[in-house]
Amino acid sequence: MTAEDMRSEQSRTGQSRADARYVVDGPGFKRLVKASLGWLQQHQAAINALNVYPVPDGDTGTNMVLTMRSAWSEIAESPERNVGKVARQMAHGALMGARGNSGVILSQIWRGFARSLDEKAVLRAEDLADACREASATAYKGVVKPVEGTILTVAKAVADAAEDAVDRTDDLVRILERIVFAAHEAVLLTPSLLSVLEEAGVVDAGGQGLFIILEGMLRYMRGEPVAEDARLADSVDLVSERMPHAEVGYDYDVQFLVVGESLDVDGIRESITEMGDCPLVVGDPTTVKVHVHVSDPGKPISYGASLGSLRDVVVEDMQAQYQDFIVDRPIASTRVASSSTTQESDGIGVVAVVPGEGLARVFQSLGVGAVVRGGQTMNPSTQDVLEAVESLPTDQVVVLPNNSNVIMAAEQTRELSDKQVEIVSSRFVPEGIAALLALNYQADLEANVEAMRRAMEDVETVEITLATRSATVNGVQVAGGEVIGLHNGELAASGDTIEGVTRQMLHEVDSEDSEIITLYYGEDVTEEDAQKLAELVRADWPQMDIEVIAGGQPHYHYIVSVE
Repeated sequence: MTAEDMRSEQSRTGQSRADARYVVDGPGFKRLVKASLGWLQQHQAAINALNVYPVPDGDTGTNMVLTMRSAWSEIAESPERNVGKVARQMAHGALMGARGNSGVILSQIWRGFARSLDEKAVLRAEDLADACREASATAYKGVVKPVEGTILTVAKAVADAAEDAVDRTDDLVRILERIVFAAHEAVLLTPSLLSVLEEAGVVDAGGQGLFIILEGMLRYMRGEPVAEDARLADSVDLVSERMPHAEVGYDYDVQFLVVGESLDVDGIRESITEMGDCPLVVGDPTTVKVHVHVSDPGKPISYGASLGSLRDVVVEDMQAQYQDFIVDRPIASTRVASSSTTQESDGIGVVAVVPGEGLARVFQSLGVGAVVRGGQTMNPSTQDVLEAVESLPTDQVVVLPNNSNVIMAAEQTRELSDKQVEIVSSRFVPEGIAALLALNYQADLEANVEAMRRAMEDVETVEITLATRSATVNGVQVAGGEVIGLHNGELAASGDTIEGVTRQMLHEVDSEDSEIITLYYGEDVTEEDAQKLAELVRADWPQMDIEVIAGGQPHYHYIVSVE
């Protein structure tokens, strides 16, 4: 959103930014949502890069952008002036478009936010604080096992900051400043709360996304641009310890308190903004908190000392690493493919999320009624899964997500459909196939779901791909571009060749009681190469049946099932 877009929108709706410092109506809230989406889109690649595992599924930024796009699309043409009704429309759009775990949790945040504003004509300071608290509570309730050091932690910090700020001021800009600062600080703390983040040298991607969304709203309220920025689009930050999102050329994170008399907060903010990037200045005439990224930390510190007494001075070298990413990479469509398998309307229908053409044929041959194309880097939305559920003639439906990042989106269909929907939470394609083989159409739904879940416990999954960056995870050191192997989703091996890593992974999997190894080869692997690998595996395990199937999945050379 450019400055001209803002002026045009304000002229059309009648509420100026000055008015919005204390009261936000429906059109004003729409502008905030649009600004947050614009700012999030610019940080999409940087958020994608904050992936713990160096595998090609770092799509948190993409999932959050798509979720926010769906939220915006729901309200873009709405003439509604009631802020509660606009918020409810937006939350519905976010829910239907939610993709991946980060998108689903974000939709729950907006759901709680909207619930708190229900039927309110306008949003004021106390309403914002109440909405942030309800947003946090709803997000926590939406996760079966909440984990700190994630977007949930950031949402809770936002709620705390909002409640504290509303006791001091009714200026929404000042409250947003405190909220954004708290979100930023909470993101920085995520590695200390979640050891896997600390080991990987990143902050939580979902928490960073929420921080960026709120920062976009604050930038709009201040009159700062949130339009496309090529420099942001081309630089990606891999965060080390206490770095939220450094920019090229700014090497130090500087924070301090200034204590004095008659401090000019707006004047200090203007001066600090000219010194570097990511400025955040909040406070009152006696105490001001300053944060900024600069190349020379002496400048803001000397400036602060000229204003009063400095306290809690922190200077940190951000040690950023930069990579080339494409912010607006094409998003593969997720479409529903119906199976030729006939299913009776009084029976059990099955929906499966599948990443490749070959795998889609496998699932359809096993009786799946509707296939949703999706998986790593192309998580389907809640609406995609819901449409597949509704496309079946049966009143009872089992959904197989086949990806841990699709499970939460699939879960939402249970509330949205009038059908009896059960989610069998398959995390990988082999688990989904094992579950399907246990399906008995003569048994009832409850018995089938139990049998399918038990069947998934008897299969081990190995995935072979290339590392997208250098990292150390689970004690395994990986260099960017190396072949890596994952066992049930956990990084377990790395090496120079696909064949070597695959065989190493199979040796590490407990296959003593197993009978079958199935190699599903990806779209970048030829049948000839897959058969050569199969011969090597047969030589290692002559007592086992080795099957080779064209999976056609992107990114992963092989998905291997051991059962």
